[in-house]
Amino acid sequence: MPSENDQNTETASETKPEFSWDHRTNTTAYLAALFSDMAACVRFFSRMPLGKINAADDPAALPEFARISRAAPLAGAFVALPAAGLLLVLGATSLPPLVVAVMAAAVLTIVTGALHEDGLSDVADGFFGGATVARRLDIMKDSRIGAFGAIALVFAIVLKVALIAALLDRFGAADTALLIVTVEAFSRFLMVWQWHRLPLARPDGLGARFGKPSDAALRECVLVMLVLLLPALFALPLQAVGIGIVVGVTAALSVAQVALSKINGTTGDVLGAIQQISGLGFLTGVLMVAV
Repeated sequence: MPSENDQNTETASETKPEFSWDHRTNTTAYLAALFSDMAACVRFFSRMPLGKINAADDPAALPEFARISRAAPLAGAFVALPAAGLLLVLGATSLPPLVVAVMAAAVLTIVTGALHEDGLSDVADGFFGGATVARRLDIMKDSRIGAFGAIALVFAIVLKVALIAALLDRFGAADTALLIVTVEAFSRFLMVWQWHRLPLARPDGLGARFGKPSDAALRECVLVMLVLLLPALFALPLQAVGIGIVVGVTAALSVAQVALSKINGTTGDVLGAIQQISGLGFLTGVLMVAV
């Protein structure tokens, strides 16, 4: 006959909550899955030739954005590494900061295949060249670039080069390289956040075909981004990074609000515009503080 202590033990064991971490996975398996999702994001959002990186990775699989979007900040940091490496190398030479900045911006664009820049130009053409929602969406699907798109690209590229040159002058090559990695990660987190938050403007778009970021993916995306922010928070003036975050978030929300008013939601082009404008906002905010 069980004793009272045995009964209490059984009751406690019945009511004890199950922790998914202990029963479903472990640290190694989780990291393997996370990095395989990062690889899927890198393949979709860039031109980097990335082969199979681990057993959990399937390069031939279609992207499942409901899950893999959790690793978008990690993918952003990864695609920024070539430009960051270039900044470190050329920053140690006597080249003027403006020349180094042009080269770094070019590498960033080449690595991504100008994917997000293309989204920015399409959004500018569509939002400001069409009078109705349907017309704006049609213009955004057109592969040709118009006056608004060309102007937006020129402004964005010139501003990016100017910001990187100013960062090199103020913080040096190492800290600027760290900032570039940080901003590419942070802007993609903001992209995922707005992707999750906004309705889809097209029923046949990427979100409809491959899924929007799930609640769980967004939560993990936040955690990944917090980890990636730590080096910048420790290495750079806290106030500068803080203002950069505020300006970047404000820029992302502003683009999202315009998208809601113009096309009632988001598209892949809108997400590209959010990534570009919020990244420029982050770097601008960092430079607003005198150090």
